Amino acid sequence: MATTEVERRRGQLAALSIAAVVIVVGVPLWWRTTETYRAWLPFSQIKDLSKLQLHLSADVEVVFARGTLTPEQQKKLPLTQTQDEEHAVDENTVLRYTHEIKYRTATIMEEEALGKPTAAEADLSLHMLSESPCGSSVVYVIPEVSSLLPENVKVYIGQRRTAILRINAEMRAGKTVEQLLAVLKPQIKQVLQVMSFSHTDITAALSDRVRFNPGSKESMTHSMRAFTSSPGYEITFSLLNPDPRSHRLHWDIEGAVQTYIQPFLTKLSPLANFSIDSQMLHYAMLGVNPRYNNDRGAFILHADSLAHVINPVEARLGSNAASSNPVLNFLLYVPDAQHSPLYIQDHKKMDVPSNAFHSPRWGGIMVYNVKNLYGPEAEFPVNININMAEVMGVFLTQLRLLVGMESSPPPPGFLVAPCGSVGLADWELDRLMWSRSVENIATATTTITSLAQLLDQIGNIVINDNIAQQVSSAVTSVQLAVAELEAGNLGFALQYSKETILASEKAFFDPSLLHLLYFPDDQKFAIYIPLFLPMCVPILLSLLKMASEARRRYREKQAKKD
Repeated sequence: MATTEVERRRGQLAALSIAAVVIVVGVPLWWRTTETYRAWLPFSQIKDLSKLQLHLSADVEVVFARGTLTPEQQKKLPLTQTQDEEHAVDENTVLRYTHEIKYRTATIMEEEALGKPTAAEADLSLHMLSESPCGSSVVYVIPEVSSLLPENVKVYIGQRRTAILRINAEMRAGKTVEQLLAVLKPQIKQVLQVMSFSHTDITAALSDRVRFNPGSKESMTHSMRAFTSSPGYEITFSLLNPDPRSHRLHWDIEGAVQTYIQPFLTKLSPLANFSIDSQMLHYAMLGVNPRYNNDRGAFILHADSLAHVINPVEARLGSNAASSNPVLNFLLYVPDAQHSPLYIQDHKKMDVPSNAFHSPRWGGIMVYNVKNLYGPEAEFPVNININMAEVMGVFLTQLRLLVGMESSPPPPGFLVAPCGSVGLADWELDRLMWSRSVENIATATTTITSLAQLLDQIGNIVINDNIAQQVSSAVTSVQLAVAELEAGNLGFALQYSKETILASEKAFFDPSLLHLLYFPDDQKFAIYIPLFLPMCVPILLSLLKMASEARRRYREKQAKKD
């Protein structure tokens, strides 16, 4: 009897020991070794990014030339004024614009520059005196008697960050300096709408974050035409020769790129990196049969047929699989002898002067006729030297549109200086930098918040330290970019915005975030139950039996006491 009691007691202790080891050691060890590793993420800061408040600040200097202010007005001329605007794009996005306007009179050297025969010479001389910082603007106010501007021009926009504004004598006669500045305010605002950021450009840059209806057909076309912001772009120039037996084409693409395209891309280098390649494709057809016009003795390619040209040609172009950057395609098509000359007509059945067209976010195609370069008695194949100046002029115009340069006409009374050999004015670069900075911030905040929601909803996704570092870096860069925009440091804001979009995209598309690499909870139970159930059943039964005996003994003791 005593031996049986000892054995029973030993069995109870063994069951308790095994249960204690399983509960104290086994379960925590199994939980720790099978849990999904999730590094810490700044969810509170990411949540704050869902409500974006952008504050764009720019410095403006208004310089009054001799004859625009009376001595009394000069004495009372304020040093600075601030112009603020605020727009609520939606419930989560608010835009605020600030122009810090500084007033002063022109120096002696600036007066000499404003005395040049032409506005272009004055613009160059003023630029040589002092170079305005990135994102800022300088407006020189000249009297009506000045011959610097033509009679029908009231505002001249130069190639740099300088504008020249003519003020009428009636505007300043008998007025206090406050009244004069109030009269000038709408004109200066109109100048800044051209040279600095505008609400239309900034809201268009928020398209990844905010869904809105563009105010006009032109703004919709512009927003759909340009490529979205990217760290880099691939530019490909292709020469299509459908009839190499008739035409032996020669083009100095390398020299043309260095002369016409590279200066433009060098100036755009703060925005993105560009790589250029070229190719020549023989027997490459447009895929559309042009219509022959008997009256003109030429073939016509109507605007309705242009949409069917891209796909057949694109199949021959190839692609750079090693790069994920967007590709800008520029095609020079030389019609074969049987379909020459070939002209492109618009929807009004008028010839397109450049004989070219462009496709939004794809590139452009130019038709180059060569039939007039040789006579009917020429021996085939004919050697053709392509005029690269004519071709690159068209491609440069298309490239400006595709990277986001507006082609809208200036307001009435405005004269905008030509871009020059570089193809890009300083103030145009500033406008693009403002838009790209805002676009990068909007895209990055959308990406980060989407990633945070995904990781919060699916708990089985592993968040490794690299992803956490990229997310934290993206959040920090967003905060810095927003702060630099508010401070008016456009160059730093653009740089931080590029860093944040790189970090956010790298984190979002990390291969380790694939949910299919991990088992859902129901699959985990299906795997672990056959393993743990046979071991846990005897232990549970022993514990239940021990609990039952303990209750029985307790009841017996209570009965004896009674």
